[in-house]
Amino acid sequence: MDIDLTPKLSKKSYGGDGGAYYAWCSDDLPMLRAAGIGAGKLALEKSGLALPFYSDSSKVAYVLQGGGTCGIVLPEATKEKVIAIKKGDAIALPFGVVTWWFNPSDTELVVLFLGDTSKGHKAGQFTNFPITGGNGIFTGFTAEFVGRAWDLTEDEAKKLVHSQTIVGIVKVKDGQAMPEPSAKDREGMVLNCLEAPLDVDIKNGGCVVVLNTKNLPLVGEVGLGADLVRLNGHAMCSPGFSCDSAYQVTYVVRGSGRVQVVGVDGKRVLETTVKGGCLFIVPRFFVVSKIADADGLEWFSIITTPNPVFTHLAGKTSVWKAISSEVLQAAFNTTPEMEKLFRSKRTSDEIFFPPPK
Repeated sequence: MDIDLTPKLSKKSYGGDGGAYYAWCSDDLPMLRAAGIGAGKLALEKSGLALPFYSDSSKVAYVLQGGGTCGIVLPEATKEKVIAIKKGDAIALPFGVVTWWFNPSDTELVVLFLGDTSKGHKAGQFTNFPITGGNGIFTGFTAEFVGRAWDLTEDEAKKLVHSQTIVGIVKVKDGQAMPEPSAKDREGMVLNCLEAPLDVDIKNGGCVVVLNTKNLPLVGEVGLGADLVRLNGHAMCSPGFSCDSAYQVTYVVRGSGRVQVVGVDGKRVLETTVKGGCLFIVPRFFVVSKIADADGLEWFSIITTPNPVFTHLAGKTSVWKAISSEVLQAAFNTTPEMEKLFRSKRTSDEIFFPPPK
């Protein structure tokens, strides 16, 4: 594979006083197009409101910073769900949902979006359809059509549709009332990855929370799995690959570290240092490993299947531990003594390896 896998930062698409929307472009990160994956990031200032919109792609949203309110209208729903969101929240957004996002606090609200564009208008890029604003859907209809659809006069229709001229994100006026979130609405819609039970927890190594159909059933409709991984300082993540033909799309939340990816014919296709804000994609069946710098490394990933399965090539659960001694000797062209030494290592470490003593 000759596609450039170099991690990239997002670029601003639009915004104003209320905040901005950033996106990763498939021209800068070709693996987005190859994998059929879109990636974007919403940053809202105090009183910032991302106007209601729907998308051509199913997504997983992850709150990177701050807190606020999210409104979700599911297809055929008669009422929106109004959800309080906070750092660490993961939200599955299937096709056809209409959402809005609001930040009532002084801390900037930042939300990451990763999703499947295989059925979208452009591979590797979300196409969002705003319902209101300067480029809202109804600005394209004539006043006659809008008026008849909403039972308004043509003058009333023009006034309503064209009164909001700002595109995408607005700053709500002081004193403007906004919907109050409901704890009941949050149930079944959100999983907080910082508070959820850990699926893996290795002392001095790292920990993982996996987002799947068991703890957030809606990801089944989205068709994506996800995980949050926190790797301790100087710890290593075992070399491994997705064995069910899935792509791994990784956003670095914080920290820094080294990454190596190896592909066909044992060719190293990526060797780089990543830092907070970077996005990179591992092709199907390619093997990836990471070593954190002193401050550790945290990343949020989506995997293009709702219940991903991984094969690890080191540690007590690695495939090597299952292969017979005789085959290993022949495969490595080594002595029984060296095979025995190899097999005796990493008998208690699983997935994450603490730094050498």
